[in-house]
Parts: sequence; structure tokens; C-alpha cells
Amino acid sequence: MGSTEIKSPQEMVEMPARLDEQRKKLGMFFVESDDRRTAFGRGYTGGTTPVNIRGKPIADLSKTGGWTAAFFIFGNEMAERMAYFGLSVNMVAFMFYVMHMPFTTSSDAVNNFLGISQASSVLGGFIADAYLGRYWTIAIFTTIYLGGLTGITLCATISAFVPNQKICDELSLLLGKCEPAKAWQMTYLYTVLYLTGFGAAGIRPCVSSFGADQFDEKSKDYKSHLDRFFNFFYLSVTTGAIVAFTAVVYIQIKHGWGAAFGSLAIAMGFSNVVFFLGTPLYRHRLPGGSPLTRVAQVLVAAFRKRNASFSSSEMVGLYEVAGKHSAIKGSGKILHTNDFRCLDKAALELKDDGGNPSPWRLCTVTQVEEVKILLKLIPIPACTIILNLVLTEYLTLSVQQAYTLNTHMGRLKLPVTCMPVFPGLSIFLILSLYYSVFVPLSRRITGHPHGASQLQRVGIGLAISIISVAWAGVFERYRRNYAIKSGYEASFLTPMPNLSAYWLLIQYCLIGIAEVFCIVGLLEFLYEEAPDAMKSIGSSYAALAGGLGCFAASLLNSIIKSVTGNPKEGTPSWLSQNINKGQFDYFYWLLTVMSIINFCIFLYSAHRYKYRKDHEVGEGIMENGRHGTM
Repeated sequence: MGSTEIKSPQEMVEMPARLDEQRKKLGMFFVESDDRRTAFGRGYTGGTTPVNIRGKPIADLSKTGGWTAAFFIFGNEMAERMAYFGLSVNMVAFMFYVMHMPFTTSSDAVNNFLGISQASSVLGGFIADAYLGRYWTIAIFTTIYLGGLTGITLCATISAFVPNQKICDELSLLLGKCEPAKAWQMTYLYTVLYLTGFGAAGIRPCVSSFGADQFDEKSKDYKSHLDRFFNFFYLSVTTGAIVAFTAVVYIQIKHGWGAAFGSLAIAMGFSNVVFFLGTPLYRHRLPGGSPLTRVAQVLVAAFRKRNASFSSSEMVGLYEVAGKHSAIKGSGKILHTNDFRCLDKAALELKDDGGNPSPWRLCTVTQVEEVKILLKLIPIPACTIILNLVLTEYLTLSVQQAYTLNTHMGRLKLPVTCMPVFPGLSIFLILSLYYSVFVPLSRRITGHPHGASQLQRVGIGLAISIISVAWAGVFERYRRNYAIKSGYEASFLTPMPNLSAYWLLIQYCLIGIAEVFCIVGLLEFLYEEAPDAMKSIGSSYAALAGGLGCFAASLLNSIIKSVTGNPKEGTPSWLSQNINKGQFDYFYWLLTVMSIINFCIFLYSAHRYKYRKDHEVGEGIMENGRHGTM
């Protein structure tokens, strides 16, 4: 086969007497071959070299990428987030007031939409990494997103798409006696709504990764640029949310549902134009072929060799292609690690493998390490599912609380649906002060050049979220007792003039700060730690956690309603539509306990996690027939 076994000098002498230690240090030798075909029938590339839109190397990198290109990308994410939050805050009310669906049904439907749109981001990440690349995935799915928003605008504008509104007053609406929407009307609404969610699935996992691709990873300031990029990226997300919770709500109140949803479609269309205008400036990464195929090849090859021994005389070595370059398009080589040792058997070359074995029988070390990295990443984003559950609950529960409170600010009365803007404002404030206040202070404590590591920031966010939800429980107990003592127990839609809604700002601002530290830290963590050819899939882990949080919120709500309520005996559930008869405080404290348990799991997972270092093979490694330091 023309292959060469590469060992350290010491191992060349002592290997026969050290078979036991060899099992523990599999990365001490590799087998390299110039004849090995790749897993995809393609040649291998020089790592992560950026290319232009035609797939050709960029001759002068100074004319592309950088902050200029990144700002064209920020606009697309800002509009997508504006539409996302605009739908999340308005669609529940639209389904309740216009489509005449029960409030709880409307809330669950929107939660499911939000969950599906985020969880399906894995599909968008797969398409980008496998076939289209991030640019074309964004371009196609953002057009689909615009089509969905246009369909929703038509639904809210044309009377034929909604039930009769003339014989439905507020009392009939509360009693559920308004004319229900026809089956075809609901089918149309759900179709365009989920079309919008499908469009978001292709945008969300790619935009942050595509923006980060614009920076030169060989630059000495790369880490600093990347850190600032993700903060500015989330600032654009927050700006979109603030506009959705203020301007879009104002348009809805003054000009109606059609104008509100239409403004989202116009913003999305404008951002698409801006995104395409930046095309000549963008740096691209070549898609590396199907990640799922590579993962499947590793699993199948490891299973086929499950009975092979690392100390067997039939063993040749752990397989890797020759030289510095990876067999995976768009990826550098990844050093061997001792995690998930069972998967190493996929790269275990035996004498009977022959000269040109199938990739379903023998994989490269880099290919095996890709799968290991994907597995090692899972616990960290999984620990943010509870935070996303809390964020989802806040969108509905806090609004229900606000309906019973005085929302006047001096002579100005804020609409209840504007209340979620305050977490956005706190996020905007903390991001503005992050580099001038937090980083210098925390640097003195931790000694970390960026103030805190990525996992430390995620942990800080989770800790602050516990304080937020605990305070929410304390205030809800006070609010409910006040409502009962003041004679408002049955009037759950009547605001109490002497109790201000701005007490909710404490939980809102705390959860906003938690979101900054946790989500921004998570996005940066996933981008840096994910394999080179799986950046979009790595970024989709964050969106997947968000989607699972939405599903978990709907599931938890259903369980709480069925367990704590008894309609036959007239006992309201904790989450009764009449908030003054329910026990929202118990629910918040349940979330507090769940958040504490989740935080403990995160501390354990973060303590065990080891950051990727030297994830590309550099000078001194696998050079001149010897293996460098790992």
C-alpha cells in the first residue's frame, strides 16, 4: 500500500514491551498513505483556506472579509430576529383575538412553532456543511422566510382568510362563543407560519458561522475579533427584538395586524437586498461533504471492528492520510484524543484491510475525531435547554402577569405586549458596557485575557437565570395575595392601579443579563470547538437547545395543568387562565429547582470538558517520520 508507520523515537525502541501503555496512548502513532482515496471520492485540501463565491482561492484577502463584510451579515440576522420575536409576541394575540382560538391553545401552537423553527436548524446546518455552503443556504432560506412572512401578511389583510369578526365582542371572546376559524383557514395559517419557521431553520445556524468566517484565523488578533464579533452579533439580535417589541407592537395597535406583519416582511426583504449587496466582499468555506455520511462511516467501521484488539499482532496503526492536509474538504487535521476509545476502532488499520479499503471499514483519525467532538459538545448546549424553557415561559407568563398590573410610566401607558422589550434593553446595556466594565473587572479576578472563558460565561448566565426565576416566584406570590385582598380575584384582565408592572423589570433585566452571558458564550464556544467542516452544525446545537426548550415548555405546561387541576371538582391548575386563581408562584419555584439541578449538571460537565487545542496539525507534527507533541 505504500504506507509508512510513524512513531516517536522512544516508541520505536520500546513498543514490543509496552502494549498495555499503547492502549492508553493510541495517538502516539499513525499510518499515512498517499494512495488512500478519500471518503467522498475527492482530493484533500489544505485545511480551511477561504475561497470566493466561485470556490477559487482568494488572491488578496485584504479586499474581502473583516468587519465590513460582517456588517452586511448583521442586517440579515437583525431582520430575522425582528420577524421571529415579532411573530412570537403578536401571533398568540392574533390567534386569540382574530382566529378565535383559546389562549392556552394559541400559546402552545406558537411555542411549538418556535420550537420547530429552532430545532430544525440542524437541517439547515447539515445542508450548509454538506452541500450548499453557508452563503447559498442563507440566500435560499431567507427567500423562503420572506415568502412565509408575505403569506402571514395576506392572512391578516384579506378577510376571507379569517373568521367573521363582526359578531364577536370581548365577552363572547372570553366565553369562547365567537365563530371559530374554518379548517382551511387554520390550514393556510399553519402552512405559512411553518414555512416561515422552515426559512428560519436555514438562516439561524449559518449566519453566526458565516459572519465568523470573515475573519482570518491566522491573524494574531483572531481571538479578539471573534470575541467581539459574537457580542456584536448578539447586539444585532437584541436590536431586532427591541424593534419587534416596540415599533411592531405600535404599528399593530395603530394600523392593525396586516400592517404589523407587513412591516416584518418589508424589513426581511430589505435585509435580503443588503445581504446580496455584500456578496463581492464575503469569504467562503468549501462544504466538506455530508457530515452525516462521515458520522455513519465512523459508527459502522467501529462496529465492524468491535472485536479487534489494539494489542493484536494484526494491528498496523491508526490511519491518517499523508502530509499536513486532511481528507475532508474544508477541514484541517485533528489530533488524536483518548476520549471515546471505542470509536478509535474505526481508524484501526489491520493487515487484512487491503490496499484500498472502503471508508465504511477504515476511517481517518480526523474523521473519527470529528465524531468525538460532536459527542463531547452535546452536554454544554444541553444544559441551556432549561434556560430556553424559562425564556419561553417568560414570553407568555410575564405578559399574563402584566395584564393585572398598572403599566403607566408617568402619563405614558405602555401596551402589555411591549413588556418583553425590557430584557432586550438590559441585553443592549450589558453588551454596551461589556468591554469597558465587565472585562477589566473580571480580568483582575480570573486573569483571563477576555475576562472569562466561554464556559465561565455560560455558567454565569445560568447562575443569574436562577436568581431571575426565583425572584419571579417571590413577586408572583406578593402580586396574587395583593389581588385577592383587593377584590380582583375574578377580574384577571383588570389592571390593579396601585401595583406597578415595573416590578417585573427585575426578573426581565436579570434574565436579559443571563441571556447575554449564556447564549453569547455558547455561540462562541460552539463555533471555536466544532470541527472545521461542521461549523454550521456546531452552531445549530444552540438553536436546537432553544427549540427543545420551547417543546419542553409546552410539555411542562401540559403536565402541570393535568396534574394540578381538577375540572370536575372545580379546582384550578397552577396555570389557570385566571392568573389570580392559579398558582404561578409555585410554577416559578418549580422552575427554580429545575434550574438549580441543571446548573449543578453544567458545573460537572464544564469541569470535565477540555477545550480543543492545536486542532490542526502544524509544524513539528507528523514531519519527517516522527510524531510531535500532542
